[in-house]
Amino acid sequence: MPALRRVLVANRGEIAVRIIRACADEGIESVAIVSDADRDSMAAALADRVVCIGPGPSPQSYLDIDRVIAAAKLTECDGLHPGYGFLAERAELAEACAENGIAFVGPSADSIRRGGDKVEARAVARQLDIPTGAGSDALADADEAAEVAARVGFPVLLKAAAGGGGRGMVLVEEPTNLKERFAAASHEALQAFGDGRMYVERFVSRARHVEVQVLADTHGNVIHLGERDCTAQRRYQKVVEEGPATAVAPEVRAALHESALKIARLLNYVGAGTMEFIVDAVTGDFAFLEVNTRVQVEHPVTEELTGVDIVREQLRIAGGEPLSVTQADVKLTGHAIECRINAEDPRRNFLPSPGRVTRWIAPQGGGVRVDSHVFGGYLIPPYYDSMVAKIIVHGADRTQALARMKHALEHLVIEGIDTNREFLLDLISAEDFVNQDHHTRWVEQSFLSGWQEELESKEQL
Repeated sequence: MPALRRVLVANRGEIAVRIIRACADEGIESVAIVSDADRDSMAAALADRVVCIGPGPSPQSYLDIDRVIAAAKLTECDGLHPGYGFLAERAELAEACAENGIAFVGPSADSIRRGGDKVEARAVARQLDIPTGAGSDALADADEAAEVAARVGFPVLLKAAAGGGGRGMVLVEEPTNLKERFAAASHEALQAFGDGRMYVERFVSRARHVEVQVLADTHGNVIHLGERDCTAQRRYQKVVEEGPATAVAPEVRAALHESALKIARLLNYVGAGTMEFIVDAVTGDFAFLEVNTRVQVEHPVTEELTGVDIVREQLRIAGGEPLSVTQADVKLTGHAIECRINAEDPRRNFLPSPGRVTRWIAPQGGGVRVDSHVFGGYLIPPYYDSMVAKIIVHGADRTQALARMKHALEHLVIEGIDTNREFLLDLISAEDFVNQDHHTRWVEQSFLSGWQEELESKEQL
């Protein structure tokens, strides 16, 4: 018998489907919560039970802790998996689970607070002598931000202490507009996270974004599952993720692994988590960025490299079981790449494109995996994130993985809505990306302008 008997899936979309599948593999019953907009979703069809918790807008459904906990109690769930986004990094949800005798599939509320607060996480890293880069702790106001920026040197990033997903983050290249941007970023952070605190971080112009996946159980076992390179970004949102980070020197990657384990141990971390770092592509120096205290969108990259099912490990850990693998068991094989398929129109500044999917054919082939909640006839609601699928490929090396991704994107069929399929196909074919000569600002600074000019030229023919 499994340690957990019935788990509430406190999310929607592809991650809800992913969790439901893992529950089935573990012999655990799944209960899906849905909004009115998701009554006919794939998650609702696949789960053992379904509870509607409110209207389509997420503040009245997926973001309402009281409704989520009520659904778990109503269906007598002994576990709750938050997925990613929504309430996944809200310490209040972990606390509510503990108060109601429900196992939270994730770290403790204390670990979420310490790891999720970027200022606190930076302090933890400094305590371990892990580089954090030039910057500040939480700032009192824009005047203090200006003083720190002048000392650090422009350009700088203003970042929300409680932020994530690029919200409450702005690049400031000169002193004249710092105070205005500070006010705007702080307001955005307050609206998004209920916390307007900001801090300053030195901007690395040619940076690679590298993250280390960790797993930790309640028996004192803490391991890493290698690293992922998430350098291809637009507006601080990841576009393509891959692993291992072959553009980074092996000794730097080893240092990132060790740093991630040290942070996890100091936080008494339990569950799946990700430690994120910036690596200067010019000097090779690295700096700790933040802790993501939940499963990542890009976790399939690591699963394909290691053969470890991260979501099943999460369920086992929450049920009190030890990790099924040791550090010695972890071997990274080949290369994996993930592309996020979004319902959006890149030609119109990535405008979201909700609507009905009239035709859906997922790509097939060796080394190709598709994680999605989409099917022919599915109506994409306008209330949520635009991601509709993730295509993950695995190859013997990066060259083969890239070839498989191109083939998969070329054979993906989605009709009825706009998607970023063509944008992704052109991006992974770009010379800078193929040669790994890109950086975190490359998509916006270099690729997009040329891509849009080429589109306009084609339309004029």
